[in-house]
Amino acid sequence: MFRSRRPGRPRRTGLRGSLAVLALLAPALLGAAPGGSGETISLAGNLPGERLDVTLTQVVDPASPASGTGPDRLVATRLRLENTGTAVYADSPAAAAHLLDATGRRFTGLDLPTTAGPGFPATVTLDPGTTAEGFVTFRLPAGAEPAAVQFALDGGLADDVGQWSLSPQ
Repeated sequence: MFRSRRPGRPRRTGLRGSLAVLALLAPALLGAAPGGSGETISLAGNLPGERLDVTLTQVVDPASPASGTGPDRLVATRLRLENTGTAVYADSPAAAAHLLDATGRRFTGLDLPTTAGPGFPATVTLDPGTTAEGFVTFRLPAGAEPAAVQFALDGGLADDVGQWSLSPQ
């Protein structure tokens, strides 16, 4: 028996369709920059006057540790931070940065030196109008594929989250 959909009644997409829509909308909801790496995203913190322009300028995958080796893979991301607010920015860029893998696992940034380049100090302090640039490193288990980098002020806890896609466009 053939059944047609009644006009004006929405079509049900089921769980698979809902997940596909969510996957497409998630970057927009999180403030993702189109085009991925190299894009600047303006982010607000939770306190008045906290505002940074954050740019993902480089991804080194794999990154070599500055000393020692381990079974995990390191990915180093170079970020440029510009204080565009009216308040002094004092925070840890490593704690504010996260890397998502292709399965959705989230990895917090580390103050781990690599040969990719200089990292940020444990705490970065920026007066309004000043900038800082450095690497944040992530430790990924074998087989994990990086999919996106996220950054949020206030140690990664601010409501305003920037996201850069690492997937080929």
